[in-house]
Amino acid sequence: MTDTRELFAVVPRSEFDIPGQSHGLIDVVRWRYLLRLLVRTGVTTRYRNSVLGWTWSYVRPAAQFLVFWVVLGLFLNMNRVPNYAVYLFSGIVMINLFSEGFKNATTSIVGNAPLVRKVFLPRQLFAVSAIIVAFVHFLPQVGLLLLVCLLMGWITHVPLLAIGAIFAGMIIVMLFSLGLGLFFGALNVRYRDAENIVELMLLLATWASPVLYSWTMVQTAVVDKLHWPSWVVELYMLNPITQGVELFHYAFWRPASVGLDGMIPLPPGLAWNTLWTFLIAVITLLLGQLVFRRLEGRFAQDL
Repeated sequence: MTDTRELFAVVPRSEFDIPGQSHGLIDVVRWRYLLRLLVRTGVTTRYRNSVLGWTWSYVRPAAQFLVFWVVLGLFLNMNRVPNYAVYLFSGIVMINLFSEGFKNATTSIVGNAPLVRKVFLPRQLFAVSAIIVAFVHFLPQVGLLLLVCLLMGWITHVPLLAIGAIFAGMIIVMLFSLGLGLFFGALNVRYRDAENIVELMLLLATWASPVLYSWTMVQTAVVDKLHWPSWVVELYMLNPITQGVELFHYAFWRPASVGLDGMIPLPPGLAWNTLWTFLIAVITLLLGQLVFRRLEGRFAQDL
């Protein structure tokens, strides 16, 4: 009979894991089979026992669009922005990606309290799966936006850079929402006020980025009316959400609006701002991960 101790003796100690030790986001890759399970569960249970089912993925953005388009486009005469309907909707879908991912990542630990208390698994899995589920629900909205743009001749005017802008915008916003979700998700375990702070931030997110208005209006108000320095506008443009919205405007609204009068000029340094906002999103992710790992050791006790 073989002595099992002899078998384990030839295995280097570096091949063993210390029980209960987390390796941060690296564990998300190592536990990807569980990540797939969490994503599948999040997607399939979202509209369980719902009559409309996946139709709700279209109803919510459509309702947002109609409210903003009627109030701003018709009542407040924002229709001076050419092709305002596409301009508005391309910003709304990006805000929805950020809002759903950020909110669900913040509540992911508290929402999975029974698993966190009883079983060891990388806690980051819950936040990452929340972002991926938000991305899955974001795809039908982008598909609807793309369909509308195709009917307006988008395919004949779209530059190759616009395709890259679509992916760049999604990556920046998803990394940014994951970083914020890890940070506030860790705080939310002990201080439930974090959820209220996140709700306030999401309320401001739509108005703090050029979804309902153009970036030139910000420049006019800040520089010409308030006489503030121009770096305030540059700081505004370095908001990752603002950059994500502007990249979607560049990718969808501009090619679908070629030849119309009153086109809004491109934001200065759009390419460089893409790089800088990507770095800001990565730094936010690293800071969120740092805070998360500092606090995750007490998750089970606090829950």
